[in-house]
Amino acid sequence: MNATLIAVALSLVSAAAYASAAVAQARLAGRTEPDAGVLRLLGRGAWWSAVALNAGGALLHVAALKYGPLTLVQPLGALTLVAAVPLGARTAGRRVTRIEWRGTILTLLGLGALLITAGGTAPHETLSLPEALAVGAGTMAVVAGLSRPGTRPGLRHAAASGITSGVASALTQTLTVSVADHTGPLLSRHLVIVALLVSAFAMGGLLLSQTAYRGGLGAPLAVVTLANPVAAAAIGLALLGERLQGGTISLVPALLGTVAAVRGVILLSRAQAQAQPLAVAGPAASDPKSVAGSPSRVVIGSRAPLEQPVLRPEPGRTPVGGP
Repeated sequence: MNATLIAVALSLVSAAAYASAAVAQARLAGRTEPDAGVLRLLGRGAWWSAVALNAGGALLHVAALKYGPLTLVQPLGALTLVAAVPLGARTAGRRVTRIEWRGTILTLLGLGALLITAGGTAPHETLSLPEALAVGAGTMAVVAGLSRPGTRPGLRHAAASGITSGVASALTQTLTVSVADHTGPLLSRHLVIVALLVSAFAMGGLLLSQTAYRGGLGAPLAVVTLANPVAAAAIGLALLGERLQGGTISLVPALLGTVAAVRGVILLSRAQAQAQPLAVAGPAASDPKSVAGSPSRVVIGSRAPLEQPVLRPEPGRTPVGGP
């Protein structure tokens, strides 16, 4: 079977696993207090379910990197957002909207254009130890700036999560190629350090995404989805000798595909942000009867103000303030 087809198939299943994990994380974030620490998460079964789904997606992703280059495998990660649309809609008990379908189609068309220009050969080059350490140090500096203490959870944490996950993928490819090609001992200092960096960045990306999902699923997941392949492709093109097929001419469909994919992701993020239920504080959120005399019901997720009760005078009595 062609190596490219194997990489694409593994990436598709990996995206489905990541999408399920994202939906689970978003639901967990909606039920978790904003000041809850890591230890509180470790005691939640939903957290470990999300970890298991992410681990399954990661293993499939690692296998895909064995057969395809970063410029091919990483763009397919955008399908995570596409898969999360029906999963999120089903979880919320609603149908997929027209805007979500438009975003899905645009994202798929953009991915198709990007895949045409992506390199189709199996990877052979790896990062040297100095290169891996430099990439790790640069990534930690960027992530520290994006997620500095006091930063409000949201798109900055999502960008940091996408970058760390993309770098982890690039470092993972070094591990898989080195082990498959038997370029050195399995317990060499080089591979051990790279493996530690992969573990740190993978766990860091998971925790950062959990923080980002406190503001909803759509927009943070879209940013994670875009930042991940950008970070990995930058490493692949700059340090691993990966190239786009067709030379300079291939930049045209690549740019058009990028514009379509970005537009599709924006539509999906907007649609999912609108569909995300809003947190309603106060007793009315849990007990509609607490609004005395109100005949209307409380609709979670609506931006319209609560209807006020209509006070009707008793027959034969004049309302206060005149007729």
